[in-house]
Amino acid sequence: MSISRQNLSVVIVSFFSEEVIHNCVQSIPEDVNILVVDNSGNKGFKESIEKQYKNVKCLLSTNNLGMGSGNNLGLKHINTDYAFILNPDVVLEKNTIDLLIDAAKEIESFGIIAPAINSKENLNYKLFDSKKIRSDDDNPFKVKSVDGFAMLLNLKKLKEIDSFKDYNFFDENIFLFLENDDLCKRLIDNNQNIYVVPKSKVNHLGASGVNKKFSYQIELSRNWHWIWSKFYYNKKHRGYLIALFEGLPTFLSSVIKFLLYSVSKNNKKKEIYLHRALGYLNAVLGRKSYYRPNIEN
Repeated sequence: MSISRQNLSVVIVSFFSEEVIHNCVQSIPEDVNILVVDNSGNKGFKESIEKQYKNVKCLLSTNNLGMGSGNNLGLKHINTDYAFILNPDVVLEKNTIDLLIDAAKEIESFGIIAPAINSKENLNYKLFDSKKIRSDDDNPFKVKSVDGFAMLLNLKKLKEIDSFKDYNFFDENIFLFLENDDLCKRLIDNNQNIYVVPKSKVNHLGASGVNKKFSYQIELSRNWHWIWSKFYYNKKHRGYLIALFEGLPTFLSSVIKFLLYSVSKNNKKKEIYLHRALGYLNAVLGRKSYYRPNIEN
């Protein structure tokens, strides 16, 4: 069965995303069902967004699950063969979904297809050969991985793979960062194809999915989880020693900067580098990605 608007669902994980999510939802065709998984547990947000959009259902999580677990929860609550994972700060072009549907008809087999980011400076994918540059702007092409802010999953294909059964699509040990790389790595290891459709475009604000008034707490969380997730990913796929030594320069740099900013009494910078160092230490010690931003609505 090929993709159609009727057997496609959009899954969006939100967390105090009221400032940007409406632009995202309004860019999606009205005949495509959308499931928002809200990690802030905001009942008022659920009532408001479901009332405003007929094609939107909102599922409130009991706590802040992060991106991967939030997406897994959403995927358990849809019944279509395909799911378009979007971040709340993504806006589709008018024909983004239709171009993905058309491209999928010409691709023999895929686990993921993704649009391209509408930017000349940034790419939302990694090629198998990192030195190679794509010059073909028309035809879909295979990639090593795609960024998680816009990726369309072939759920029927993924469910045939043992490691993805029970909706274990995203590794729930990862709270934030690299959950998409991990998913893509596991797909490639299972001989599945990942494609980018360059004619299909999305706009991504980047690091704008959470209300700006929480920006500092989110920045602390990002610094903690980036280095934790990088260590975890490398340990999982390349081994503990590689993870240890690849993360060590960043850890040492973070400690030095923490000390420098402590002397200069720049408390915000000091806290940022402290959180970065603590992310590495907790990963080295095998502790879970427990840190959550200290946010009170």
